Amino acid sequence: MKDGFIKTACASPELRVADVKYNADNIIKNITEVAEKGAKLIVFPELAITAYTCGDLFLQESLLSGAEKELLRIADETKSLDITSVTGLPYVVGDKLYNCAAVINKGYIKGLVPKMNIPNYNEFYELRHFSEGVRGVEYIKIGENTVPFGANILFTAPSMPCFTLAVEICEDLWTVTPPSSYHALVGATVIANLSASDELIAKDEYREMLVRSQSARLFAAYLYADAGFGESTTDLVYAGDNIIAENGTILARSRRFANECVYAELDLERLVSERRRTTTYKSERAGYVTVELDMERTDTPLTRHIARYPFVPSDEGMREKRSEEILTIQAMGLAKRLRHINGKSVVIGISGGLDSTLALLVSARAFDMLGIDRKNITGVTMPCFGTTSRTYNNAVNVCNSLGITLREINIADAVNLHFRDIGHDPSVTDVTYENSQARERTQIIMDIANQTGGIVVGTGDMSELALGWATYNGDHMSMYGVNAGVPKTLIRYLVDYEARRTDNDALSKTLEDILATPVSPELLPPKDGAISQKTEHIVGPYELHDFFLYYLMRFGMRPRKILRLAEKAFDGVYDRETILSWMKIFYKRFFQQQFKRSCLPDGPKVGSVALSPRGDWRMPSDASVNLWMSEIDSL
Repeated sequence: MKDGFIKTACASPELRVADVKYNADNIIKNITEVAEKGAKLIVFPELAITAYTCGDLFLQESLLSGAEKELLRIADETKSLDITSVTGLPYVVGDKLYNCAAVINKGYIKGLVPKMNIPNYNEFYELRHFSEGVRGVEYIKIGENTVPFGANILFTAPSMPCFTLAVEICEDLWTVTPPSSYHALVGATVIANLSASDELIAKDEYREMLVRSQSARLFAAYLYADAGFGESTTDLVYAGDNIIAENGTILARSRRFANECVYAELDLERLVSERRRTTTYKSERAGYVTVELDMERTDTPLTRHIARYPFVPSDEGMREKRSEEILTIQAMGLAKRLRHINGKSVVIGISGGLDSTLALLVSARAFDMLGIDRKNITGVTMPCFGTTSRTYNNAVNVCNSLGITLREINIADAVNLHFRDIGHDPSVTDVTYENSQARERTQIIMDIANQTGGIVVGTGDMSELALGWATYNGDHMSMYGVNAGVPKTLIRYLVDYEARRTDNDALSKTLEDILATPVSPELLPPKDGAISQKTEHIVGPYELHDFFLYYLMRFGMRPRKILRLAEKAFDGVYDRETILSWMKIFYKRFFQQQFKRSCLPDGPKVGSVALSPRGDWRMPSDASVNLWMSEIDSL
């Protein structure tokens, strides 16, 4: 379970109604197969040993005693396997019959969990046979061993600190207060649900919603194993709709009507991190029995999908929806600020790059919302030593296409005068050479804002803020930073979205060329008319830095685990050494540049990660990076 990962499975074995030996044979077969593939946990459907649709046969002693015998055989024949299995059977305790889940580990029945909520409506009539389970735990004899029986049982593994298993059964999930809600509050990170959910029109959609939402609400993994082909079809059909979810995301799902076994690696450290940072997650500790499982700590090869761009939805339809939502949030933020100050004018420095283009598009939306003439948006292009004709033309064209006021101010003379004032040799193209231009541009747009009675809209994005790739008191500063919550990898998609949705052909064409232009601050002279200073050649690929930023801030992951995820996500793009080299730069800059983030202008948060010192990220500017760099060096 290296880095908190554990491989799990849900299976719908081939069954015959009331044929307990046949069913147990197939359960053993499934356990053996998934163990060979490295899974540490497998969940089977409700009443899998007998099948769910036995009806009044559940009242037959032959069936009940046969089910117990086969349970013991399953345990015995899988005792050499490093896997925990959870399977269903009917079981008599005292003078009552319960619909139970048996947790099996290394030859032992480690616990028996009864179904708490027994449906007796519509097509269900379980109260005809089964009694409702109890939360309290008692001890019963199964075979030669005494085992706990009750709903309030947690199954832990000392070798896997983040792994705590709890069980509920089918209808339990469909109730107002599922038992899993209580289980999670006392520490369960993995919920196993043994189910026999019949198929009706659109029921699969509702089932998915329940599993997805419960896993999200609990910050838990949820393994839903469903009865499938083999159950009686007298009145109902079962489809084997197996689902593995983690914190609201479906990691794996079987094809319905196919009796498939599905696998997924769970990231339990990630779930624990979510709970730790969510202060409204009220943990409890009382009223439960804890049972230890014998599970070996082994490495878990990753097959789960790791998104290369975690800030960007991979589904195109969802990406379209998110783009519109983000642009609206940005525009609404600016619109509220303007309305509050009774502002009618904004000023934006337009470079012909992605960031300033997005800020301009957002400003145009905000003005449209407020019913203010776009001519009150002043776009200022300020060519200097590094400006190329391509970016200059794009800056002019995007302003004209949007119908805003364009001003052009060449700052070369002003910067050269400044060089003379401070005694700087203009042939020395160092940080002074670069930052003098950035600060001159900021001074100009600030003063034009005073002239027009407006505010300066900032263009810098979240990725630049993370790396400190901004000139302090230069492009670092504005009155409202509309891009402050948007990472660089996402900005490209937002601009592309606007390019495709507009019916303005000139605007669309310009946006497409801006998207094709290399990212650059253009502070160094061009070479042969082309951009000579490419940001990603200096600080590294933004796709890597955004990846590091997401997992550092969203889940507090350590460098070792982020590296592992990055190797999986960027396999075939960057090798390990390249990822590590840029990771060092990321961490060093992230810690060194906090002082710039400590005095950021206001700006809207749009996603789950933000760097505002008033919001998501409060970090001392003098924090040491040594602990993180030591770990990176060890990798």
